[in-house]
Amino acid sequence: MADEVDAKRLNQPYTEPNPTSYTFFQRDIYQSLRPPALSTNPSEWEASARSKVPDANFGYVYGSAGSAATARANSEAFNRYRLRPRFLVNATRRDVGIELFGTKYSSPLLVAPVGVQNIMHPDAEEATAKACHNLGIPMILSTAATRTIEQVAEANADGDRWFQLYWPKPQCEEVTASLLNRAKASGYKVLVVTLDTFSLGWRPTDLDTAYLPFIWGQGCQIGFSDPAFNRIFEERQRNDARGYSEKLAELWSIMRRPGTVYGAARVLANAKTLQKSRAWIDVMNSGTYREWEHLKLLKQLWDGPIVLKGIQTVEDAHLAIEYGIDGIIVSNHGGRQLDGAIASLDALAEITADDSVKASNLTIMFDSGVRTGSDVLKALALGAKAVCIGRPY
Repeated sequence: MADEVDAKRLNQPYTEPNPTSYTFFQRDIYQSLRPPALSTNPSEWEASARSKVPDANFGYVYGSAGSAATARANSEAFNRYRLRPRFLVNATRRDVGIELFGTKYSSPLLVAPVGVQNIMHPDAEEATAKACHNLGIPMILSTAATRTIEQVAEANADGDRWFQLYWPKPQCEEVTASLLNRAKASGYKVLVVTLDTFSLGWRPTDLDTAYLPFIWGQGCQIGFSDPAFNRIFEERQRNDARGYSEKLAELWSIMRRPGTVYGAARVLANAKTLQKSRAWIDVMNSGTYREWEHLKLLKQLWDGPIVLKGIQTVEDAHLAIEYGIDGIIVSNHGGRQLDGAIASLDALAEITADDSVKASNLTIMFDSGVRTGSDVLKALALGAKAVCIGRPY
């Protein structure tokens, strides 16, 4: 009879969940009869970090630009969008795998570029690289890392890794070329160019503590290990025509800035690092802005996929297509760079709805404000192909 139910057919192709699924993960927690070592609530991670790391370190990671309006907008946007679940479909085993630039991944998650990781944990980027390797998730290494390009590549072994570039000023193109050559030689497959940090954002949390890790050489390791930058720095040192007394007066002036004996001693002990970090900051965050035409040079220096991180408008997405860019990350830097900007999720919705973008081959990814699995799902539902996780890890 046509109305008879074929139970065997209905149970195909899957009858049991994937043993690595979250269903089994939560079951294991309950059956263990003890709380997990790490909370399953991301908000608790933030509270735990606040209690365990120095205030200035926590503030650097937590802080946002200006009044934090952009950071709040990111969170509020996720709350505005609501999921509409559908049921009675065979979702026993779900395939969330994706393909990016010819490589298949089992998850749509990417580890966003986060710099200065040693201010939160001494194992820093090497630990992140190992974890990404173990999970099969691409790691995007920040130019502001506290480990070198080569050290992270070694820790990541045969994992998939991308390199994020804080683009040096045009007067230092040899540094750009050197960084990209090192990344290529170390097996980084994709270049991610951050567009919104040619100048640092106005971050009251950092300004009110006068704390910037780079001043003390933290997050400068990729620069300090770069031969092109070191040549520039050494040449400047040789060409410094000031006399000994002038240099000593400058050092004394810097030693007085902290206002304490301890601070003065710290300056004296780190005088060379302070000098070198100032030169690196001048190369990376000089306030000299790049333009779209400069992408042509970048494409000559990098023969793999190029992704622009920081796109927030349909107009800039169109320009990315026009200049032959492979992908974009719709991002407002988690609210760290510009106060009062559009929520990244709202920008994503506008960009993915555009007909020209739809008709293109532009790969669209997303970050900013992601805290939970439902946040990831909302970004994917709005058209992102992959989602980057930053502050939470």
